[in-house]
Amino acid sequence: MKKAELPFLADWFAISFRWFNLLGITIALTTAGSLIWPVTAGLIFAAIWNVIMSLLATINVRMPSHRLINLCVDILVSGMLYSMVGGLLGPLTWAGLLAILTAAIYYEWRGGLLAATFLSIIQFGLSYLTSFQNDPTPILIPMGVIFVFNLTAGIIFGLSSKRLMKGLRHKYFSEMRQRQNLQQIAQKQERGRMKVFYQLIETLSSTLNYEVVLNTTLDLSQKTFDELGKPTEMMTSAVLLFKDDLLMVANARRFSPTDLKRTFKAAQGVLYDTIQSGEPQICSEPLQDPELKSLLALQSCKQVITLPLARGLDAYGVMLFAHPEPNFFTNEKVELLSMISSQSVIAIQNALLYQQLQLEKEAIIDSQEEAQKKLARDLHDGPTQSVSAIAMRLNIARKMMQVAPDKLADELERIESLARRTTGEIRHMLFTLRPLVLESEGLVAALNAIANKTETTYQQKVRIDADEKIISRLDQNKQTVLFYLVEEAVNNARKHAQADLIWVRLRLSPKDNDLALMEIIDNGVGFDINKVNGNYNQRGSLGMVNLRERTQLINGLLHIDSVPERGTRVQIYIPLTQEAVERIQHGVVDLLQA
Repeated sequence: MKKAELPFLADWFAISFRWFNLLGITIALTTAGSLIWPVTAGLIFAAIWNVIMSLLATINVRMPSHRLINLCVDILVSGMLYSMVGGLLGPLTWAGLLAILTAAIYYEWRGGLLAATFLSIIQFGLSYLTSFQNDPTPILIPMGVIFVFNLTAGIIFGLSSKRLMKGLRHKYFSEMRQRQNLQQIAQKQERGRMKVFYQLIETLSSTLNYEVVLNTTLDLSQKTFDELGKPTEMMTSAVLLFKDDLLMVANARRFSPTDLKRTFKAAQGVLYDTIQSGEPQICSEPLQDPELKSLLALQSCKQVITLPLARGLDAYGVMLFAHPEPNFFTNEKVELLSMISSQSVIAIQNALLYQQLQLEKEAIIDSQEEAQKKLARDLHDGPTQSVSAIAMRLNIARKMMQVAPDKLADELERIESLARRTTGEIRHMLFTLRPLVLESEGLVAALNAIANKTETTYQQKVRIDADEKIISRLDQNKQTVLFYLVEEAVNNARKHAQADLIWVRLRLSPKDNDLALMEIIDNGVGFDINKVNGNYNQRGSLGMVNLRERTQLINGLLHIDSVPERGTRVQIYIPLTQEAVERIQHGVVDLLQA
């Protein structure tokens, strides 16, 4: 069997004329009263055969030697019907038209003539064998008439078929050329589209510049449509990215200066649907959208498509395209834009991560500089002043040796006490710079060391209450960060709180076993948090900034609660599992409920 893409028109013509012939034969036999059961069986056979050929033509399938087999079957049926209903004297002397038409359609005028000649010979032979063996003279003239009739029908049908098939072939080849041209155009468009798409991927993969990524995304999106033969001079496009829970216009084409300054809450309309569903959304009435209607660039647009810029659970924003034509964004274009947005979100994510790394790098540098400044301040305010005081008292002691030797011993004792205190301050600073006990004995021992040294050096009481089961779930890096968080918070309380007691407590969060809670509590003077935050940029100290930055290093949450004259509570929520980290990153942890 052979299957073709296009229908075999010659088969359909042969099948159609066969049905007409069989219908004519049936009518002629019925009128003549010759529709006996052998003839009926022959007609049924011919009809079943034509049904089979119709089914094959429907599915564009041909048998091997398809034309020759059909012609032989029609000759067989014609001869059988001719002989069974009286031959030369019967009502079906024209039955040969069934085979002549098939031959003319398949083989044009040559086939028509050969079929007419062959059928005439068969009809003469059948008439001679059945009725006129003794004297064939009476059938010569009728057979001559039938022969002329058959030849005439063969010539007429053959020439008509030639003209018809010539037109059909011309139409067929025209359609084939048209199809090939369309395929070539489609292939060219596809190559152009893939070229632009690969260019998009290459450009996005080769840069971590945030602005370049956005410009490339919009420019190549419009260029891709141009490659498809759809000019985009009137197409409006934009990339909207989240900043502080609002969608900001990060980059756009055909947006007015006013549009570039707009923000969107994405709380309703097509922007909300896009973020929530994570699927492209098409809006046919942008001026009816509660948020997009404010954009001047969309006033003439009849159709808008928005695509999510999301990866996993992280939603970065939305890509927006709009056009004045009502049905501009077809399924093909939506699919193409979806591919572009998928690649763009990866590049945007990489650019944002790179930008974040740059900011973290700068934060680390700032933190190092602040640590150096803090060390310089502490040295200046503590040991440096003490050493200067020691030098001054030694000078006084030297003079007292001559003036009042009896008081020299008391002065030397005071100098010794000052020297010991200075030594303690320096050792405390060295301990905070490199806590060897943290590396050798762990966080609990390091926290106890902070408490002991703070009380010994500064006479400040510090109480440590830490659950060692929680510490066993923390890696070394988190333990190091927690050490410095506690050291910073205790140091701040010692300097400013005037507290009788500083309490450091580490325990599981009461309502979330995936979170640990580190608290640094004092009963000191407290402070107004809003007032302090309001002028923090003008303050010389960066204690609270250090607390926030170090909390971010362990993916934690920082909460400070303080009331004047009622003390201060610093709370640090530490995730113990990856699920808890993701909940914190997505803002689904309620500090009041944790």
